Amino acid sequence: MKIAIRAASSALALAAILASATPALAKKKDEAAPAKTAEAAPTAADADAYVASVEKEYGDFSLYGAQVAWINATYITDDTDAVAARVGAEGTEMGVRFAKGAAKYDGVQGLSYDTKRKLDFLKQGLVLPAPSTPGAAKELNDIATRIQSMYGKGRGTLNGKEINGSDIEAEMGTNRNPAQLKEMWVSWHDNVGAPMHDDYAKMVAIANKGAVELGYKDVGAMWRAGYDMPADDFAKMMDKLWLQVKPLYDQVHCYTRAKLNAKYGDAVQAKTGPIRADLLGNMWAQEWGNIYDIVAPKGAGDIGYDIGDLLTAKGYDPVKMVKTGEGFYSSLGFAPLPDTFWKRSQIVKPRDREVICHASAWDLDNKDDLRIKMCTKVNSDDFVTIHHELGHNYYQRAYNKQPLLYMNGANDGFHEAIGDFVALSITPEYLVQIDLLDKAKVPSADKDIGLLLRQAMDKVAFLPFGLLMDKWRWGVFSGAVPPQYYNKAWTDLRLQYQGITPPAERSDTGFDPGAKYHIPGNTPYARYFLARILQFQFYKAACDQAGWKGPLHRCSFYGDKQVGEKLNAMLEMGASKPWPDALEAFTGTREMDGSAMIAYFQPLMTWLQEQNKGQQCGW
Repeated sequence: MKIAIRAASSALALAAILASATPALAKKKDEAAPAKTAEAAPTAADADAYVASVEKEYGDFSLYGAQVAWINATYITDDTDAVAARVGAEGTEMGVRFAKGAAKYDGVQGLSYDTKRKLDFLKQGLVLPAPSTPGAAKELNDIATRIQSMYGKGRGTLNGKEINGSDIEAEMGTNRNPAQLKEMWVSWHDNVGAPMHDDYAKMVAIANKGAVELGYKDVGAMWRAGYDMPADDFAKMMDKLWLQVKPLYDQVHCYTRAKLNAKYGDAVQAKTGPIRADLLGNMWAQEWGNIYDIVAPKGAGDIGYDIGDLLTAKGYDPVKMVKTGEGFYSSLGFAPLPDTFWKRSQIVKPRDREVICHASAWDLDNKDDLRIKMCTKVNSDDFVTIHHELGHNYYQRAYNKQPLLYMNGANDGFHEAIGDFVALSITPEYLVQIDLLDKAKVPSADKDIGLLLRQAMDKVAFLPFGLLMDKWRWGVFSGAVPPQYYNKAWTDLRLQYQGITPPAERSDTGFDPGAKYHIPGNTPYARYFLARILQFQFYKAACDQAGWKGPLHRCSFYGDKQVGEKLNAMLEMGASKPWPDALEAFTGTREMDGSAMIAYFQPLMTWLQEQNKGQQCGW
């Protein structure tokens, strides 16, 4: 876990730290940088010294904080919760102190580029800042740890019997019984989300006071300020990107709804209007690939293989799956993972204790103590997830020679996009190269629509969910969405952007957002939306560099060390330069846009428009 003072990638697992940007024991205040007298105006030299002292203090204690977080995430007990909450409180106090100290140098003339950039990171980096009120940091972290543990211990039901989080997720992907899907969806949202409601509202109130003390309107404004552009411009960029790709999503939604109606009938899924959320193969309707069997086009729908079946047939276990993911990065010229990775990672779910199964990548010592935390199952989803999580690890390693405050992605979307764009290269050709798929079974060109639709059911279907998660929180933090309307606002946004509706009436006193890990985990989510856009830009750039001439979606750059060399040059930059510089280094452009994604799915878009003729698309 790379625990950074600025908000790090959530797949790096905030774990038990949650609200703490720097989960390390804080030194006494008189041990920090020497205080300036009231009369002495701060100078550029003072700012340099301050940044150096922060990096020293943070570096001294970050390993301890990461170790506490790891223990709590992989061994949930009342005791590990308590230790994590204490360290989190101390870390939050440290982060707030760093941020307020950095703010004292606003307006100082003659700051070097690096000092100014690092001061900005310190001011913008807290996920949930505690105010200076005595006891506020402890209360904030007690709440944050408590609600994350509620999630980790959460249970739903199936046929009236309890079912844990990882198992209910898997069941939602394979079950086709509408009554059982509804039971699982409702029980998970009621049992996991609803109990968090009041705690979440308290947490928001405390954190907002902390954000105001740092000079921001609220926590949401603080989050949006961390993208090398004004906060309002960032929100506009998100909306612009969404409008670029929305026509593609609308076609996928229209086609999927018709297929669900054909399978379940009008009583379960109407021909028009929104889609029932529990029918989409995922607890949060964020990715729909698990119901590909329902939507697969006749004739072209059978792409000839299922990765999960291939893994099982070849005798893969979770460790071998991770070894295969490592092999992709090795083929690009990256060094193998350290031995400690294999000794210390949680690759499968332990049988003897509660853990947080949400997949995450960790770098505990900011050097080479790389790990992943998963409850891996032998299936297609986890095979892709492994490639994704390892992308975080290789990014962490690439920038580990940067100064501490630059040990992060160019922006948090970059961190998420690296593994995702590598996973796009899990093509039939790649599967043949690693001897998972027989060359004779590689699907022919007439199967391309099936291949693209299978990808779109995850990649495209995710887009509005990736956008609305933080739109909801921005409204909550700003006060536009008060606690009594938390659930209504969530349901309304889901309808507006995703075109989905719950399978049952939802209570105003419920808290459906809490049934999604990243809400109690306090992980900003815009990064995942950006990653969906960036991964296609990275992928197209890699395929262009590899000299690929065929259809974009068939490209695999597995084994191309020149691509790996150029990729590593971008990764090594870490956060040392504004993200447009990093983007340009690998792709040649400084603008994020959806054109590469549209190009990738263009054959599917044309096909969907033909299939949807006569349908009343939209909701």
